[in-house]
Amino acid sequence: MTARPHPYIDELKKVLADRRCDRREFLRTATLLGVSAGAAYAFLGESDAAAQTAAPRRGGSLRIAARVREIGHPHAMSNVPSSNLARQVVDYLAVTGPDNITRPALVQSWRPSEDLKTWTLNLRRDVTWRSGRKFTADDVVWNLKSLLDPKTGSSVLGLMKGYMLTDVATGEKDAQGNPRMTSRLWDANAIERVDDFTVRLNLKVPQLAVPEHLFHYPAVMIDPEGGNKFAVGMNGTGPFELVEYDVTKRAVIRARKNYWGVGPYLDEVMFVDLGDDPGAEIAALVSRQIMTIVTAAQSQLPALKSLPGLDFYVTKTAATVHARMQPVAPFTDKRIVRAMRYAVDNDKVTEVTFGDIGYRAEHHHVSPVHPEYADMPPFKRDLAKAKQLLTEAGYPNGIDIPMPMTVSTSWQKDTAQALVAQWAEAGIRVKLDVLPSTEWNKVWNKAPFACGDWSHRPLGVMCLALAYRTGVPWNESHFANPEFDRLLDQAESTADVEKRRAVVKRLQQILQEDGPLVQPVFRSVFTFADKKLKGMTVHPTQYCFCNEWWLEA
Repeated sequence: MTARPHPYIDELKKVLADRRCDRREFLRTATLLGVSAGAAYAFLGESDAAAQTAAPRRGGSLRIAARVREIGHPHAMSNVPSSNLARQVVDYLAVTGPDNITRPALVQSWRPSEDLKTWTLNLRRDVTWRSGRKFTADDVVWNLKSLLDPKTGSSVLGLMKGYMLTDVATGEKDAQGNPRMTSRLWDANAIERVDDFTVRLNLKVPQLAVPEHLFHYPAVMIDPEGGNKFAVGMNGTGPFELVEYDVTKRAVIRARKNYWGVGPYLDEVMFVDLGDDPGAEIAALVSRQIMTIVTAAQSQLPALKSLPGLDFYVTKTAATVHARMQPVAPFTDKRIVRAMRYAVDNDKVTEVTFGDIGYRAEHHHVSPVHPEYADMPPFKRDLAKAKQLLTEAGYPNGIDIPMPMTVSTSWQKDTAQALVAQWAEAGIRVKLDVLPSTEWNKVWNKAPFACGDWSHRPLGVMCLALAYRTGVPWNESHFANPEFDRLLDQAESTADVEKRRAVVKRLQQILQEDGPLVQPVFRSVFTFADKKLKGMTVHPTQYCFCNEWWLEA
């Protein structure tokens, strides 16, 4: 399958033959260990679907409904809509496709050491910035150091902290007298320039998912010489140039003529921001002012299904909506949060919020679509248990939560309203504070009590690292559990899916027992597009790749 395959590949074949992993996990692990996607699919007697494309037609302009948000520093992007615009202008080192398989992009190939502690990244040699300068190892080293600098504020820290960084004291103390901590590269040679087109990552501990982390959406490669702001005319290696950027209104990208990769086939794409009203997007689709909605909402599904001339795209994902609590009263008492979990009927919430495109979650953020998901007994609603926990916490007559639960989008609001109704039956009285998305983006990680959504990640441990590892930028609940962190490090470094699943089971149990969340539902993601728009797929993380799209004559 490769000239010098990683030693675990032979074992992985046996694991597959013994049915101890499925084809999805085989493909994912084999490609992460350096096997090409084509060779991995061929071993299964299949063809790489990503390599099968019809002959595209070039030319034309496209208008799509998509949020146009302020990006600022691309390495600090915090939402999928921002990345969907940035992705057209700047590239990633690797790309995880709709099949959850990670393939090389700016990196031509990678090779991990046997112990998974050394990763050699071999760059493509035919990539140039739009300015004409070669894309080299120096650019990669600069970008990786920027992404891992705590001052940047990138959520990449949540994924890479365990194997690339170490905690150090700043010399300052917080209000409680505890030392303030920051992080830095664990070793001066952690990111090593080998030559003009080779970069080596020297890890503190083993890690299997390095290539997947390189496609986390803030991990774009930006020009070190071009400044750190996403702006019209910015230099990039991507398929399009940003020519107009009016936040909350529209953005326009124009095709690059000498792009190194696939396409682009369209001359121009306009992102049209139609705000928070789902009806405005449907009206624009009906009137053909737009040809697709990048991120369709569940409330739009009945109307969109009734429209002629559209193709429907859907995929099951680990996208989720959950309520989370920061460690402020009354949530400092874990019995309160446990009571809030026991008060919820996950099946009922799923039914009334997402219906056929939803499926129950179990309050631990790892989905059945994740390869390391550990099957556990269903978490059942128990109102008597919820009331007992409230009584033990000193609230025999129930509790009025002193701060409202903050929500934004329609699917967040639908889930929040279902939770509020069920909590009330246990004597947990909660009010909602519904914000427009522009305001939500300012407080999503600051509000003490919020109901928010999380996008799909190909691995459960990626969700756990981003959302619950101590001290990382996207740990919006401020959850801190040393045992959880230790087990997460262990799970991330384990290639064998059965062994990793055993560790993840304990992580799931910790969140069910002591976690800061009430998570009733996962959801499929979907969209509709004009039948003339070709080359489009629905990515589990709702990413769009405009360079692959074209218009039928």
